[in-house]
Amino acid sequence: MRLAPDLVAHNGKIVTVDASFRIADALAIKDGRFIAVGGGPALLDAADAQTTIIDLKGRTVTPGLIDGHAHLDREGLREVYPSLAGAKSIEDILQRIEQLVGRSKPGAWIVTMPIGEPPSYWNVPSSLAEKRWPTRHDLDKVSPNNPVFIRPVWGFWRHDFSPLVSIANTRALEIADIDRDTEAPVPSITIEKDSVGDPTGVFAEKTLQPIVELTLMRCVGGFTHNDRVAGLRRSQEVYHATGTTSVYEGHGVAPEVLSAYQQLHAADQLTMRSDLVFSPSWSLAPDVPIPALLATWASWIAGRGLGDDMLRMAGLFCEVTANASENRLRATAHPYTGWAGFHYDQQLPPNRLIEAMVACARNDIRVVTLTMEMLPHIEAANKIEPIRDKHWVLSHIGIMNDEQIARVRDLGLVTSTNSNRYIYRSGSGFLKQVGEARAQEILPMAKLRDAGIKVSLATDNVPTSLFHPLWQVVARRDRDTGSVIAPEQCVSPADALRNATIDGAYLSLSENDKGSIEVGKLGDFAVLSADPLTCPEDALKDVSADMTVVGGRLVYEKSS
Repeated sequence: MRLAPDLVAHNGKIVTVDASFRIADALAIKDGRFIAVGGGPALLDAADAQTTIIDLKGRTVTPGLIDGHAHLDREGLREVYPSLAGAKSIEDILQRIEQLVGRSKPGAWIVTMPIGEPPSYWNVPSSLAEKRWPTRHDLDKVSPNNPVFIRPVWGFWRHDFSPLVSIANTRALEIADIDRDTEAPVPSITIEKDSVGDPTGVFAEKTLQPIVELTLMRCVGGFTHNDRVAGLRRSQEVYHATGTTSVYEGHGVAPEVLSAYQQLHAADQLTMRSDLVFSPSWSLAPDVPIPALLATWASWIAGRGLGDDMLRMAGLFCEVTANASENRLRATAHPYTGWAGFHYDQQLPPNRLIEAMVACARNDIRVVTLTMEMLPHIEAANKIEPIRDKHWVLSHIGIMNDEQIARVRDLGLVTSTNSNRYIYRSGSGFLKQVGEARAQEILPMAKLRDAGIKVSLATDNVPTSLFHPLWQVVARRDRDTGSVIAPEQCVSPADALRNATIDGAYLSLSENDKGSIEVGKLGDFAVLSADPLTCPEDALKDVSADMTVVGGRLVYEKSS
């Protein structure tokens, strides 16, 4: 029986993030778990010819980062359709479309990503020389016979609430049967018309989740199963490149996304530890009593659910109904979910929502939800069936006063936050909204820490590196003004690293298995390009991984 370790990493700064936040010089892994931390010379002596030896050369190692609200599946999907990035004018866009037409069969669809610069697609169309959107007449010049559709942005990539704009040429409108008599299905959609009343091909949606491509322009088609599998495979590479080894999908995933994960896992190609939450489609069983339905679902989503250390499905996403008419329209595309990856009809009216949460509590099903708007509903369910020790998850926490912090603490909730939005993208906007007197309520990380509330950092997929949220909660700098939002709520790099590792492990009830470098835990770690504990504050966002290891397996190495 071989006793030597499978991997030894030595001559480095191992930031364990254990209870004492110990710094060690080396680590060893065998059978996928840490078997020793510290004592580099002894670990090298224990190695044999089959042991992988990594000389860290003084570099910093941290536990693998855990993204508490990743939307991992979306990243690779960005490469399915051609990008228009770099286009500075309508003429630039037309040249791209013309090239795509030249490579396509007559009559084939030409579908692209949105206009603007990824990942956030800000400042369009003002970023174009003409300061306007192209129209169907523009697109017709280079594609009179091939239908063209320029997709809208997924609104959560930028959070500025400007309209989502998609554009179709004349042939695409003909196939979709859209003409001057076509009416918008909901008030949030505008079908732009010209001076004589004909559609210009421009659709504008005052919402964050597109509707047009799921309804009026459904004929365009969407992501296939193979797209999702390939996209997920690519997504892992992107997230691993910044040291992420685990993701928690707290917005819920639909079966079409789960099947992509399952296919990768079955082929031993899933390298990202993935904890998924079930996204229900309530409209598929409108007449089944919710308690009976959840008693059945408990067989596979209760407790830790079904799965293993690489892929697990557990818990139920619950949310109160909002924008019901819009979501009904989106849900007509079922089982297709587009960019969302979750069911649009996973929301319930307040009375049924509380009924569902009470049934979850009684069946040991963890409820996972988002935004502070859900707190009163959780409390209402708690009065009927206590949830204090069930570690329910409240994602996307943002504006919180002292009383709300106490309520979250008393319910025993585990949380995650999107600092990309609450600090970086919209911090100054929230400051105007609440006023200087309440600035301390804007993502109060220090107060949450002092209250003992576990807060996981999350990317929400834009950008994909967790070092941006790490920097945001340390520096708290707003994108628009550069000002520091509530500096008293800044946390230290060490606190932020805890948020991105061990606190993230609490989301999936796996704090005994990952989140720190300790003997017996899963052998996940990242060798970093810089030390996040000592590098200049503004350099924190640019830290990346030189190597990323999952269960002792090298899943990413930066090319030299």
